[in-house]
Amino acid sequence: MSLRPTVRPATPQLRRRILAWYQTNARNLPWRKTKNPYRILISEVMLQQTQVTRVLEKYHRFIRRFTSFEVLARASAAEVIRAWSGMGYNNRSVRLRELARIVRDRFNGRLPSRVDELLLLPGIGRYTAHAVACFAFGQRVPLADTNIARVLARLFPGEGPDPWSIADRILPRRHVYEWNQALMELGATICTAARPKCTSCPVVRMCPSAFSIAARKATLHKKERGRNGIPNRIYRGRIIELLRKSNSRGRGLMDIGRGVKPNFSAADHKWLVTLLAGLERDGLIQSRNRGNSVVLRLAS
Repeated sequence: MSLRPTVRPATPQLRRRILAWYQTNARNLPWRKTKNPYRILISEVMLQQTQVTRVLEKYHRFIRRFTSFEVLARASAAEVIRAWSGMGYNNRSVRLRELARIVRDRFNGRLPSRVDELLLLPGIGRYTAHAVACFAFGQRVPLADTNIARVLARLFPGEGPDPWSIADRILPRRHVYEWNQALMELGATICTAARPKCTSCPVVRMCPSAFSIAARKATLHKKERGRNGIPNRIYRGRIIELLRKSNSRGRGLMDIGRGVKPNFSAADHKWLVTLLAGLERDGLIQSRNRGNSVVLRLAS
């Protein structure tokens, strides 16, 4: 007999089962033990496109060094970029410092609690604004990150492509913090993209998609611009890492080229200049003339 239901799951029962499962299966994550808006925001920005395991390695170290918006705002860009080492997507560190300065200067060092105000801050999109509003300020708002969107698409197939409308419809009146965390936890650990663990799912008997998701095959991604088969974003990361390890005097263009691409040649010169110009526009590095040459270093 099939375990797959033929009707949409009943929302109250669905919530009870998922919340009960979360109570005994939630991972012990440090940002779940605080309501401090600064620490929650740091965790949310770190978790953007980065695995939890990597964030766990950096989270405590970062907040020990930059203990508040005021401390982060006073830090130089180079200090923050260096502290971000190993996290990837270095633009986030620059935007985070800019956000801290705005919070200090416009909001007296206190993060705004309203979603519309949070959305005006650099690096804050719809999900992050809702997550901070819920997790730091206890507001009753829905969430729909990648994990939640996947869970809802499988529980409520055929209800349209917008997971936010489903998340809003099934949002409970109480225990909203736990509910949003539970949905994320379910998507991250059980209802995964490639190999969902339906036999371990607390709502398997309520899910129309149970046991119907085949193991995902590798997808062909759009070819990224790069050099010798390596995407430019990887080279950008290498440049930042090289400059992190440099002293304040910086490095010359050819030195950087040889440092990030072992077979660097004159044919790569224009390509490297374009990468460096992009990093400078993003506020990650700065250049200055020294005689007839250009020296680059982390932004100050």
